[in-house]
Amino acid sequence: MRVLVTGASGMLGGAVADLLAARGDEVTVMQRRSAGGRHRERLGDITDAAAVRAAVAGQDAVVHLAAKVDVVGPWPDYERTNIGGTRTVVDAAAAAGVDRLVHVSSPAVAHAGRSLTGESAGPADPARARGHYARSKAAAEVLALGADSDRMRVTAVRPHLVWGPGDTQLVGRLVARARTGRLPVVGPGTALVDTTFVDNAAEALVAALDRIEHARGQALVVTNGEPRPVGELIGDICRAAGAPAPRLHVPVPVAYGVGALVEAAMVASRRVPQLPEITEPPLTRFLVEQLSTAHWFDQRQTRHTLRWAPRVSIAEGLHALSLHAGRARSV
Repeated sequence: MRVLVTGASGMLGGAVADLLAARGDEVTVMQRRSAGGRHRERLGDITDAAAVRAAVAGQDAVVHLAAKVDVVGPWPDYERTNIGGTRTVVDAAAAAGVDRLVHVSSPAVAHAGRSLTGESAGPADPARARGHYARSKAAAEVLALGADSDRMRVTAVRPHLVWGPGDTQLVGRLVARARTGRLPVVGPGTALVDTTFVDNAAEALVAALDRIEHARGQALVVTNGEPRPVGELIGDICRAAGAPAPRLHVPVPVAYGVGALVEAAMVASRRVPQLPEITEPPLTRFLVEQLSTAHWFDQRQTRHTLRWAPRVSIAEGLHALSLHAGRARSV
């Protein structure tokens, strides 16, 4: 197939593009900055309709990963990229005669703040999703699935907490804070959380592309299917990456209050030019919820629909992370 991958400069997008190319597909990547030329590139922003139309021209399929993934920032930024950008990609793909589109979403689109224990993919709910990121991704998923038709088949895949070697989001931020002693465990750290090793997430997205006729019109959550206590998991990731595991435990009400204060300070920093802007907050209310509530999912529907199962266990992923960190330290 001729496949366009948006957001391929990220860890997961790059893994998807590499996997498609390795099996013989003709891959084009669209991103704002060059990623080194491993694939045919179309540089541009997904909110630029002309650039998107040029990128999708002649493609058989699109895997849409590009998004604003930060958990902080003003709503218009999320609306522009996650909702407006998705609309631009979907409209251009439909106009170009693209046959299949895999929209990469997040389990956060169906999370209203309570624990999720063994649940399947609930409907995306922009009204109840927590925080700008989750609300914008929920609206984007509704938009994408609404475009499913016999002419262009669409599915949404929600990988949960993707991590792996070279990860600058989850792993990079955990490690940076652990090394400076600013990584607390919220509450007792016993909430069970599913995560997804990057190779498994990439293979699930490719499977969704191949099994689009069975997955179309649906949202599917993808995880390793190995829920672990969040405190234990964070400690294991930190140690594998060569950082100390967190020792400080902060009660949930205290952490939630600190998160609210930090968010208020962030708003003030954007409104008052004299104040330094806070771009990496130590804690937010959304983050507190994610760290103190269970998030693990029933994977039976996903595995049956995609004919897919995770190939790399968490233990094997931690070993790969450790090897990568060791090589990085030796350079």
